[in-house]
Amino acid sequence: MLRKLSLARVGLTVGGILTIIGFVAYAVDNPTLNLAGFFYGVPILLGGLALKAAELKPIPYSQSTSPEIIALREEKATPTQDQIRKDVTRYRYGQEAHLDDSLERLGLSPSDEDRPVLVAIREENIEGNYGLILEFDSPFITLETWQDKKEKITKFFGPDITVRIDPKEDNEIDIFLISSSKTQEG
Repeated sequence: MLRKLSLARVGLTVGGILTIIGFVAYAVDNPTLNLAGFFYGVPILLGGLALKAAELKPIPYSQSTSPEIIALREEKATPTQDQIRKDVTRYRYGQEAHLDDSLERLGLSPSDEDRPVLVAIREENIEGNYGLILEFDSPFITLETWQDKKEKITKFFGPDITVRIDPKEDNEIDIFLISSSKTQEG
């Protein structure tokens, strides 16, 4: 729940309220509230503005996740799959794009302008295994480049992960991160 909460919005709301209280207290000649409103409200408001400027919104699910898939995730998802899902579905700060560092390490981000953009995720049952599907808009990285990097992607997101790369229309690529068939411990 808290990962779905925008810290920028909280900072702007709390800072704005405290700043307004400070102005009102100044107008009615209440120095204690005036001081508290200005000394706490303005810095929190500025912090909220700074966070808003550096905010990266969560990636949506392209389809809802059924209770059966959630049970499969709890049984078979690898720690890497869980970490990716949790990271991209929460607010992030100070990053340019979701998975930007991973794409750079995989050689799939020659520049910020050419980087594939993660637009959605979904979860599926793939032959009895848990599959986390990353949906990318990839106008500058070709399908052949993605396929050339398949082994590197498998090693990067492994162990116990199988990778499948499926092209879609309009420069969209689905990257399937599929758990191995063994039940995960932990």
